[in-house]
Amino acid sequence: MTDAWSDMKRRSIMNLCVNSRGGTCFLSSKDTSKDSHTGEFIFNYIDQCIEDIGADKIVQVVTDNATNNVAAAKMLKQKRPRIFWTGCAAHTVDLMLEGISKLSGFARIIDQAKAVTIFIYAHHKTLSMMRAYAKRDIVRPGATRFATCFLTLHSLYEKKAHLK
Repeated sequence: MTDAWSDMKRRSIMNLCVNSRGGTCFLSSKDTSKDSHTGEFIFNYIDQCIEDIGADKIVQVVTDNATNNVAAAKMLKQKRPRIFWTGCAAHTVDLMLEGISKLSGFARIIDQAKAVTIFIYAHHKTLSMMRAYAKRDIVRPGATRFATCFLTLHSLYEKKAHLK
């Protein structure tokens, strides 16, 4: 499994983890801040790890669905047709929800839900009243995960009567 992320100093980090019946194990981490994350770059990183472990022990590679990872997957399939590539299901759902959230009807509602949520959490008395009546918090929208936008909408809908 691959994962790319940025740390608090905005360095780009790429991780590889191995999953087996015994569980998930961290394999490798690389500071890729100075590298262009092309399909070829990602393929070479994954392929080297496959070499280190042994191709006969690898069944599947899981990445997110970014274009560069799809390009790396094509290279992997050419070199190692026995190894399956799978796009991350959570990332796929997140991309679908991102697309839905950009539709005009949803975009306006999501922006309003974010504004209401931010207002409630920015005012301690309002937050205290909401918690007293609703007995639960609102799911707060995340900056990078679009599923949280829809969880926020559902959370506000559930508490609609208490928020009035």
